[in-house]
Amino acid sequence: MTPPVDEPVATEETEEPVPPVGHIRVVYLGPVAPHWEVQSDFGEPGLIEEFRQRTLARLVLLPPHDPQYRRNRERVVRDAERENIALEWDLGVPEEEPPVAPTTAAAV
Repeated sequence: MTPPVDEPVATEETEEPVPPVGHIRVVYLGPVAPHWEVQSDFGEPGLIEEFRQRTLARLVLLPPHDPQYRRNRERVVRDAERENIALEWDLGVPEEEPPVAPTTAAAV
């Protein structure tokens, strides 16, 4: 018997990034249910609609301060990675910016 020939195995490091097949924006609507809206900029309508239904099923009754929200948000993120969908969250609050170092004025 001849030993099996080792074939090169593609790893994630050697693969080129694949462009996303769609884009989803999850928008927080406020403290009154339904709390979330799922918007799409591009992608196959069938794929986007299925993803939208799964996302709303996980989030629709959960405000961002609910403990279950964090777990379900991570599930949505993993689902988007698996489907190769670009995911964006709009929680209605500006993202934190790093503090700006104060400048000192030279005395003249």
